[in-house]
Amino acid sequence: MDQTEVSRGEVLRYMGCKGAQSEAVMALVEDCLAQLGQACEPRHLTAVFPLSLSADGGIDGGCFRTHSRNLSRNLADCHKIIVFAATLGTGADHLIHKYSRLEMSRAVVMQAAAAAMIEEYCDQVCSGLKAEYEARGEYLRPRFSPGYGDFPLECQPALLGALEAGKRIGIKLTDSLLMMPSKSVTAVMGISKKPHRCDVRGCEACGKTDCAYRR
Repeated sequence: MDQTEVSRGEVLRYMGCKGAQSEAVMALVEDCLAQLGQACEPRHLTAVFPLSLSADGGIDGGCFRTHSRNLSRNLADCHKIIVFAATLGTGADHLIHKYSRLEMSRAVVMQAAAAAMIEEYCDQVCSGLKAEYEARGEYLRPRFSPGYGDFPLECQPALLGALEAGKRIGIKLTDSLLMMPSKSVTAVMGISKKPHRCDVRGCEACGKTDCAYRR
């Protein structure tokens, strides 16, 4: 993807930096983003499933079943879900591992730049989906990933399996349910007939802290 689209402010946030940074730091950020832009091959998958919610927080998402009051609140008024997965591929991990051995300061920046890059890619894909669905009179809720709130990581195998993500875009799970490549994302997005003002980019990007759909 075009690294110029990645927010430098987000890279700095992932680095834990506040305020203006030196020219040397910003030059390192730019160099890391340029390397990632050449090494990464972002890809994604989506699939639509029926949705059934119960009053006690039970969720039947077609390809998975779980209890999560946080996710149930996010999916209120929805009749279907989109199961979503995205990855930067193995290129980002190779660069991070390389510099972890050679130059730790660059590895830290590379890690932050890759995190910002996968989020930007997900935001772009979800914004495109939002436009497609709204043209048909349907509205998407913000993406909600396993591990947020009480949405258990144990749902990861079902989500990735439903998308055949291992075979199609190379996302695998470790024994502790972490994704490899590490710069990968899975999420569920509700589809509703009711409009709303949430941003499909995700709650981290939104300042509306009193939103009913917030993670």
